Amino acid sequence: MYFNEGQSPGNIYSAHPQLVKRYLGIFESPMAIIRIMRSKPDAFILEEVKPEAWVTPHNLLEADRILPALRSDTISYGHSRRDRITMKTSSSPPAGTDRNPFVHELKFSMTDKIKIGVMSVTVFPVRLLLVSFFMLLAWPFAFTASLGRSELVPDPQSWWRRIIDLCLRVIMRAMWFCGGFHWIKVKGERAPPSEVPILTVAPHSSYFDAIPVTMTMCSIVTKLESRSIPVWGTLISYIRPVLVFRSDQSSRRKTVEEIKRRAQSGGKWPQIMIFPEGTCTNRSALILFKAGAFIPGLPVQPVVLRYPNKLDTVSWTWRGPGAFKILWLTLCQPHNSVEIEYLPIYHPSVKERENPALFASNVRKLMAEALEVPLTDLSFDDRDIILSHGPLRIHDHTSLLHFNQLLGQLGLKSGSAGDRLQEEARRAAKLQGDRLGLEDFAQFLSLPVTDTLRRVHMLFHQDGDGKIDVRHYVTALSTVKRPHKPLDTLKLAFQLYEDDSGGVTGDDLAAILEIMLGVKEVELSPLFLELEAQHTAKITYDELQRLVEKRPHFSVDCLSFKDHPRGGCIGRLNGCNGHNKDD
Repeated sequence: MYFNEGQSPGNIYSAHPQLVKRYLGIFESPMAIIRIMRSKPDAFILEEVKPEAWVTPHNLLEADRILPALRSDTISYGHSRRDRITMKTSSSPPAGTDRNPFVHELKFSMTDKIKIGVMSVTVFPVRLLLVSFFMLLAWPFAFTASLGRSELVPDPQSWWRRIIDLCLRVIMRAMWFCGGFHWIKVKGERAPPSEVPILTVAPHSSYFDAIPVTMTMCSIVTKLESRSIPVWGTLISYIRPVLVFRSDQSSRRKTVEEIKRRAQSGGKWPQIMIFPEGTCTNRSALILFKAGAFIPGLPVQPVVLRYPNKLDTVSWTWRGPGAFKILWLTLCQPHNSVEIEYLPIYHPSVKERENPALFASNVRKLMAEALEVPLTDLSFDDRDIILSHGPLRIHDHTSLLHFNQLLGQLGLKSGSAGDRLQEEARRAAKLQGDRLGLEDFAQFLSLPVTDTLRRVHMLFHQDGDGKIDVRHYVTALSTVKRPHKPLDTLKLAFQLYEDDSGGVTGDDLAAILEIMLGVKEVELSPLFLELEAQHTAKITYDELQRLVEKRPHFSVDCLSFKDHPRGGCIGRLNGCNGHNKDD
């Protein structure tokens, strides 16, 4: 079937809406596959193509496998932007990221399910009752010992406090025993507080990591809101924690100062047990350590934790089983193993005392070797980027993670990030797309020209002229600062790019989406079809927002880009045969 010259893609769509909208130029029937092929600049042919294998309407069409030349022949309603480089990919992905350390998935065999079912109605209720009893029993001891304490001076070790401390250790050990932790294997020897004021513990993967804390009654660094937890909050207060309010930068700074003050007290304060990762992971790798434990420049004793169980029911990560499910599954296990190993004391060198980041890195390497796990360049601050989800989820994290790490080296992760972002967006809008060289970029950020800044600048090079569109930088900055609020980033980007007439062009929108999604070669063919708009028309934020909110898999359904998760099935607006879990 031929279309007359002069008919545009929009005309074809108007004439054959169901055909074109169904598979965007790739159509299947029980007997054949049909594609739209460009014949002349304004002429198109519907051609029947015999498939290499039988394809039914209910099967997923792997177009790249069946039609190898499809990419070059298929009609495209958007602009081909394969020469556009909005944000360069890092030369190498973060090390050790084959398995996401912030995700934990449990898989049960039929035997496991039967065991858990039997234990749930027999052992679990008894264990839960006993654990609750011992925790409640510990509360009056902890409350009494906490009376009359000062936050600024250490406790005098009176005889009655020593007795309470001993009672609490016995009670807590009984609680863990009733929870299935019958034998706790301890390797090595813990150094005294006068010799080592700080113990660094890793990996941090669960609230069961409290086991070594209750065995030693060391102080810990914990969130301020932990004190408000009924019963458990009183137990936390007893061990004299260093409290931190994560979202308050001044609170984080005071926390580091308090750690330093206690560490330099000559053993008057209890040892501080610090989990330098700063968050829970699945123990598949050691993420970057925070520098707080290493700023005092004093010797530390590394402590490694292992849970050598066949079924990992203890890991409590940001995506996976919730707190109660972890408790239920763990109490349903006949026995839970845990190993605590105290490694030799680590004495920092002169360079390490002057550079806490180097100190932390070297201790991390030592602990990774003891655990026999890899290192990863991911950190707590990268968590939201890795775990982004929703209609505008990040598909490839590599470039954005690299960019976020460079921001940390520039010191741009701290302070009032939101205020700084808005100010830089306002100034970027005034530039109206003017391109900046390295020195102008440094002036824009009010930073000196350094090697790190040069690397940030190079991420956004486009035409090899040594200049960048600073709007790309601001879009990337907003993406990594608030990956859980992609519509806010999209709105900000529209404000940067739209002119007085309103809306942005297809080229500009493709550039925005490439940065936000971390992908390359975005084409808007499916999007224009869905909006029933000409490819030359501008798109407004309101109409795009409505479409994003309507389509939970917007980036997969309405966009085409390199390494699309559906391969040749790009652009099927009615969806393929279901969605992938990660879409």
